[in-house]
Formats: sequence, C-alpha cells, structure tokens
Amino acid sequence: MRPKTSHRRTIFVAAPAILATMAMAILSGCASSSSSKPPVSAAPHQGGSVTVLEGAGFAGNWPGLDPATDTDGAANQSYMDSIFGELFELTAGGKTTGDLATGYNFTNGGKTVVVTLRKGVKFSDGTPLNAAAVVYNWTRDLAATCTCKPVFLTPPEIVATGPYTVSLTLSYVDAPFINALQGSVFNWIASPTAIQKMGEKAFALKPVGAGPFTVVSDTPDSELVLKKNPTYWQQGLPYLNTLTFKTVAGDEQALTAMEAGSGQAYEGMSTPQLRSAFAAKFVTTAEPSTSPYDIQLNTKIAPFNNKLAREAIYYATDAALLDKSLFQDTYPVGESFTAPAGLFYERVVPGYLAYDLAKAKSLVRQLGGLSFNLGTINVPTAIEMNEAVQTEWQQAGMKVSLSDYDLTGLIGAFTAGKWQAMLQTAGAYDPGTGVGVCFRFCSTSPFTGVWDTHLNDLLIGAASTTNPATRQSLYDQAAAYIAQNAYGPFLFPIAGYNIAVKGVGAPGLTTPLPVTDVNPEVLWQYAYNNG
Repeated sequence: MRPKTSHRRTIFVAAPAILATMAMAILSGCASSSSSKPPVSAAPHQGGSVTVLEGAGFAGNWPGLDPATDTDGAANQSYMDSIFGELFELTAGGKTTGDLATGYNFTNGGKTVVVTLRKGVKFSDGTPLNAAAVVYNWTRDLAATCTCKPVFLTPPEIVATGPYTVSLTLSYVDAPFINALQGSVFNWIASPTAIQKMGEKAFALKPVGAGPFTVVSDTPDSELVLKKNPTYWQQGLPYLNTLTFKTVAGDEQALTAMEAGSGQAYEGMSTPQLRSAFAAKFVTTAEPSTSPYDIQLNTKIAPFNNKLAREAIYYATDAALLDKSLFQDTYPVGESFTAPAGLFYERVVPGYLAYDLAKAKSLVRQLGGLSFNLGTINVPTAIEMNEAVQTEWQQAGMKVSLSDYDLTGLIGAFTAGKWQAMLQTAGAYDPGTGVGVCFRFCSTSPFTGVWDTHLNDLLIGAASTTNPATRQSLYDQAAAYIAQNAYGPFLFPIAGYNIAVKGVGAPGLTTPLPVTDVNPEVLWQYAYNNG
C-alpha cells in the first residue's frame, strides 16, 4: 500500500548520498561524532597556496556569499564550504560525517530531528557557534531567495533545546533530512553578530563563518581570495595559507590557464574531447555521475500540453546514438531518473517509448507540425548536446530553436514559466534529495514541467519512508508512470572531471567522492600543495 504523503518537503539543492543501511535505521541512527583526516599519497605540507579555476557557466558566478541571499546556491558550494564549514559533510563511500555538528537523532516517530553541535566552535569574529546561532540562521534561511533552501509544505518548528542542541519538528517524516543538507543553506551557518553589525549587503561581500578560511577580498563573478582561519576548530587545518577561486570562461580557457601556471586546480571539466589534453599534464579525476540527462517538457503550455507532441519527442530521441557520437559509448543509456552510481537504479522501464523515427514523423504530420525552443545551461557539453538533439528532432520534421543560459538566467527562465523544453539533469545519489527527480517532476518545485498529483504521491511517498524496498517499488512505479504519460525522456548520466596539478590534492578533487547531483564537493580544509 502506498503511504499517505499529503505533507512533504523537498530540498532543492545539491545533496548527499544516503546509504541504504542508514535508511533502514534512520529513526535511531546518529552521524559520526568526529571528522577524520582522509588518507593521501604523501603527507600534506603545511602552508602554500592553491588557485582554483571555476567555469563561468556554472560555479564561476557568485553575486554574493550570504547563504540566505545568494541566488546560485549549490553551484557555490566550494566557496560556502570554505568560509562557513558545514554542519555535516559527505566523505568517501557516501558517509555523512559530523563537521560543525557531532551527530543527530530522529525522535517523535521520525517527525523531529535533533542536531547536536560541536562545543567550543567559534566564528572567525570570535562569537560562538551555538544553538542560538543555528536557530537564527535556519529561521532566516526560510525566507531565502536561493533555490537551495528547504521548502516545507507545513511550517517547521525550530527550537534550541539546549546550548548546543537544535530540534526541527515537522508534521511528517522526512527521513533524508540530514543527508539532504549537502549544498543547502541549512548546512552553512553564518555569524549572526556579523550580519547584524555589517548589514546584509556588506556581509554578502565579506561573509563571516566558522569554516577553514576567511575572506581577504571578493570580486563577485571574478575572484575570491581566502586565507587560513587561525581559529578553525580542527587543529592543524587547513593546510593551505591561501585559497583563491578565479573565474574562467570555460574548459579550453581553464586548460590554457593551467598550462600557463595561472591555476592549480579546476572543478567540473565537462568536455570529454579535452580529457586527454588535461590528463597528459595534470591529475584528472573522474566524478562518478548519479544524474542522468533528461528532456524536460513544459506540460502547461503548447506544444507539450499535448501528449502526442510529447510522444513525438520520445520517438525522435536516439539516446544511444547521442552517446556514441558525442561520448564514444562511455555512458549507459537508461530510461529513468536513476544511475548506476546511485540508489534505486532501474535501467529498463516498462512502457518506455523507444526511438522510432517513422513514428516520430507520423506524429509530427498528425500534429500539423511541431515548433518550439529547446534550452539548456551555458556549458560546452550541454550546448553540444542540445545541438545534437536538435539535429535528431529536425530529422523527424520538427522545427527547433536553441537557447542557453548562465545559471542565474536558467533559474529565471524556469520561474517565468514560459519555457517549452529544457535539456537538464534529473537525479541524485538518492532520488529523494537534491536535484533529484522531484526537482524536475514534482509540482511543488519551481523547476518542474509536470503538474500531476498522482506522480507527486509516488515520488514524495518514496522519499517519506525509511523502508528501502518500499522506496524501490515507488520509484519503479514513478518511472513507469512518467513513461506512460510521456512526461520527458531520459538519456544517460554524464560525468565530469576535476583537474589538479601534480602535488596538489584534496578529497573530491584528486580522490573520488560521491557526486550528489552535478559535481562532488571538495573538502578544502584538507587541500594541500606539495609542489
């Protein structure tokens, strides 16, 4: 029997892995009580600096770095993690580990989560990071403009239950709550004193947190210079004296800059054709993807409020050919919102409409033609994919124009509601968190193209139970229902690469960490430069 799910919240973030074993024991489980330094091939040297390049189409844009007012959210996780630290961080093997928090537990039948904070932690302005500071931040975050804020369908009760304990109570069970903190504003705690003294505008340019680094200078969308936080709670960390993030136009520019010595690391290289060029000179680490590409269709407006138009898209899309022509058959073609590196993977979905060009042409003729715009984010691989998809669809007689956006523009296009089709990703390590399936297919999300209460029930129900078998069944049903209604075809998960010069390393940069959504986070407190 499908569980009742009338009240549920989805976090629109880049979110962490959740272990199946944890899902079974989440009502009584606790996170690790301490952080442990990850192994490295050589002992990290103290001191030195690293300049990290960020592509302008994604993480290279940061209008401000106040968690509650930043608009780019999880794309800026490297900056946020470096300045604010995290309540909980994701380590190797998909383990959620306490950072500024030491643990958590679920009470009240799972409707209340109690977070225990690490005692003695101070913000870099000398004020305490305690329960009152977390309550202040979480309450303020609820009014955030960032799309990575939690969206509660019933108001939460947030209370300091002690000097270092905070409880959040909902009217429903939200089992993935702790794991969904990755990339969420709830994971980044800012100094209330600094916000109140400086004001929001000034704070966004020089934020104060309790992370491993503090801000030296911030030129939004261009360069962020950080220095070692001498009061950081982990003795001996961070290793680096300075950490700088610098925007570059894209993958080719990053390669040129690294060859010239202008950068020692680059996050999220996404052009497969450049992999060999990077690998010839630098340490190139593949990111295990958990987010399949999908074609989102806006079912509220023409032409995709007509199911026949949606079916034509399915029949006209040859995912296997796209994989072969663009990525040399690198990625497994699938028919759902899951991927081999994540939970609840299902490759073949009953009722999925496979590629059939003749049927696509027939439907286009029956519709009297099919004209629309296909958009995507402004990164090289996505743009190339859009062009290849356009070519396939035009072979079926469709007229397809293309658009691409930076992250802020993409968010604006979705929220305006006039988009027609979008090439995006729909998945996460756990489909119930982050930019998972609900992000693209639940009517509660501003980034959906589907408004279907039955699909809501299936997806939200799957994220509202701690039983893995029930979750698998509900996700399987949801994938079949999406196929039955032709709500949007899936292609294959695509992995990016993180790049570093020899001698530079960090967990997530030079050793794989689970990709929660699009890119893995990098644990910058452990970053070193042995060069």
